Amino acid sequence: MADEIKNAIKDNEEFTPSNFIYDFIDEDLAAGKVPNNVIYTRFPPEPNGYLHIGHAKAICIDFGTALKYGGKCNLRFDDTNPSKEDVEYVESIQEDVKWLGFNWDNIFYASDYFETMYECAVKLIKKGLAFVCDLTAEEMREYRGTLTSSGKNSPYRNRTVEENLNIFEKMKSGEFADGSKVLRAKIDMSSPNINMRDPVIYRIARANHHRTADKWCIYPMYDYAHPIEDVVEGITHSLCSLEFEDHRPLYDWVKENIDLPAKPRQIEFARLNLAYTQMSKRKLLQLVKENYVSGWDDPRMPTISGLRRRGYTPSSIRTFCEKIGVAKNTSMVDYALLEHCIREDLNANASRVMAVLNPLKVVIDNYPEGQVEWFDIENNPENPDMGTRKIPFSKEIYIEQEDFMEDPPKKFFRLSPGTEVRLKNTYFIKCERVIKDEATGRIIELRCTYDPDSKGGNSPDGRKVKGTLHWVSAAHAVKAEIRVYDHLFTKTDPEDVEEGKDFRSNINPDSLQILENCMVEPDLVSAKPGNRFQFLRMGYYCADTESSKDKLIFNRTVSLKDTWAKVAVKANL
Repeated sequence: MADEIKNAIKDNEEFTPSNFIYDFIDEDLAAGKVPNNVIYTRFPPEPNGYLHIGHAKAICIDFGTALKYGGKCNLRFDDTNPSKEDVEYVESIQEDVKWLGFNWDNIFYASDYFETMYECAVKLIKKGLAFVCDLTAEEMREYRGTLTSSGKNSPYRNRTVEENLNIFEKMKSGEFADGSKVLRAKIDMSSPNINMRDPVIYRIARANHHRTADKWCIYPMYDYAHPIEDVVEGITHSLCSLEFEDHRPLYDWVKENIDLPAKPRQIEFARLNLAYTQMSKRKLLQLVKENYVSGWDDPRMPTISGLRRRGYTPSSIRTFCEKIGVAKNTSMVDYALLEHCIREDLNANASRVMAVLNPLKVVIDNYPEGQVEWFDIENNPENPDMGTRKIPFSKEIYIEQEDFMEDPPKKFFRLSPGTEVRLKNTYFIKCERVIKDEATGRIIELRCTYDPDSKGGNSPDGRKVKGTLHWVSAAHAVKAEIRVYDHLFTKTDPEDVEEGKDFRSNINPDSLQILENCMVEPDLVSAKPGNRFQFLRMGYYCADTESSKDKLIFNRTVSLKDTWAKVAVKANL
């Protein structure tokens, strides 16, 4: 898969149009600023949750940039906050990166460098560039100042180098309580950039680490750890989202003062904001823990595992990331674009099958009793290489309840009393009688006739039939559960809430509809979890991870209607 992506990047300019990141890299290469002219990037997730569609964009940028330039990309876990991290997340992240089609050159952890980070902190203390501070978190906020006013120095800022070294060693040895002391960089409390006002670079936190267990009770802060990791690994270009732009001066300050040779360049790009989705891992975890969803891989979640379970393909997500591009300005991306990408993929690659979601029984009175015909059906008219299959037709079939109306309006080109329709690939049928439940008046069965001369769906006398319906043979159909998903949130921006409420107030109560009595063609009994299909006239569906021969379960990936394509045509996109 990685080779396919690499070849596409090299051979197809449309796959990877130029962007400002490439422009910066080209400048650095031309100026001789890249050691050995080898571009080295990294993807550095924190293992405190599952990756989501926003991370997919970062993955495509980090790995895609390395592939474009024939360079390298590391997968690095930022495991500096052990109280929120877990091996489960480490494993899921690796699975997601591989599923998207990328391979890392090396796999590293921030914890690989804990000794180095500690040694660098000692060097900063010896240089007079770091000090131990006893201010509480609240006091530190008061001393920091505001965006319009300078901060003031901590009363502990002028501790001697010897005193700081002694206390910092005791912090490492576990002689102080959690939160009682921190190590801060000594920079400038009057800086207009609040991130440069003597930021905390180490804190005391007794928590079992998933790799180092209880070896450490002090842990580096991300803004301090990240540049050291990049420097040690020889990263040439540290690509990150736009919220780190204000942190870049601190990134540069750290790399310039730790006396290590490599000098990576940080470049920021706009993060992905996707309509109707929540991108905070903390809030996604909240949805999982509070049972608003069934888990991280719930098909309504924007996680890569949720999208995978819903039926999205790696190529559709990569195409989506390519189409939204790399920008400096943050904007909201229409969810319809993501749906458009998966429709394009599945239209070319998914088998067409017949499934009736709301069955209505049809008895064809003049069809021979006990006869079964098997019709050859193309698996995908868009892709003849996918071949054909045979489906059975018999005297009793199911059609969609929505495809019949007893008293239809004008231009209703489906079935009604006395009208004729085409059954996909088979015959014309005509509704002769409507059978209703005597107690409720509900329609329970249609009695029809068929035209034997219309076999294959064409009439020898040339009469035109406008309506074509999908169907399944009642004797052969297999029962299935269909899960129809909608947006998890009712608003484009889930954070758009009334005063006193939070994002959960915008959860869509109708985001999941379960249809339990659906009927599908018999071949689907062999569908494996993850297999994708187009249910004719209904949409694209994927066999769920819980699906089995004993209980077929399909998730709707996306409907057939493509609103984005119409918008794109009008806008000449």
